[in-house]
Amino acid sequence: MRVRYISILLGLLAILTGPMVWSEESHLNKDLRLAASIGDNEAIAKLLDAGANVDAANEFHKTALMMAVENGNLETVALLLGRGANVNARTVASCTALTFAAENGHIAITALLIERGANLNDRTRAGWDSLTIAARYGFSDIVEQLLFRGADPKASDKEGRTALMHAAEKGHPKVVDLLLNAHADIEARDKEGATALIIAAGEGQVAVVQTLLAHGADVNAKDDLGATALIWAAGQGHAQVAEQLLANGADPNIQDTDGITALMEAVTTKHNELIHTLVEHNADPALKDNQGRTAKDIAKKRGNEEAVELLARR
Repeated sequence: MRVRYISILLGLLAILTGPMVWSEESHLNKDLRLAASIGDNEAIAKLLDAGANVDAANEFHKTALMMAVENGNLETVALLLGRGANVNARTVASCTALTFAAENGHIAITALLIERGANLNDRTRAGWDSLTIAARYGFSDIVEQLLFRGADPKASDKEGRTALMHAAEKGHPKVVDLLLNAHADIEARDKEGATALIIAAGEGQVAVVQTLLAHGADVNAKDDLGATALIWAAGQGHAQVAEQLLANGADPNIQDTDGITALMEAVTTKHNELIHTLVEHNADPALKDNQGRTAKDIAKKRGNEEAVELLARR
């Protein structure tokens, strides 16, 4: 009976003290993440010595190491790694310390993380690896570093977009050049069939378009809807890009799956400043779309009187 009574007391004691111990540990871990985020290395060492878990994460699974990385605290990163932090831990969005470093442009930190075993191929929930992220943000030094370390320039995300496409979209010609020199596929296509050139043209990225053309990009490549870089440029009113493409052999009379030409697209979107340029490069105003309409017919339907007048002179 006495033994049973003692067992009950011990059980009650465990129930009562358990939450207190857990709370104390939770407090230590929270303080550790805070100290890491502000680079308080003295506090970090004391907290770890007091029993804080170096890999304890918040509700988003973000660890002290990731917070130190985000804030560019190189010494703190080194301290945490030295105390056993998991370099490849992941958040709920599958971000890692390395993807955070790539996003924030911390080249010394990316170097340290890679040296300590960071996985170059780990991807976020969107399918972005560290190379894709660095390329998207235009961090050419990190792109060069990652490529040297073996990152794959041909890898694509969930939308089928490569690091090259992201760099092209955001307008980073130096990164585009680095990736192409590392044998990135210049004609790779995303899930909509767009190439890096089509993407860059649609975004009006003049310097990137020039870089891609210099590397031999297919100026007349079509996406899944049959649209070329020129059709995209015309639709968005990117006159300088349109001129670049035409000067490099873009065919102004290619029609998409609806029969739309670059001239029709310019008229539809009322980018009338492109009409002269396109016609001067042999765009045919007499071509008809799948509904039997010419560019002039479309201009009339859209109430684009300026375009109607310009086309009437042709």
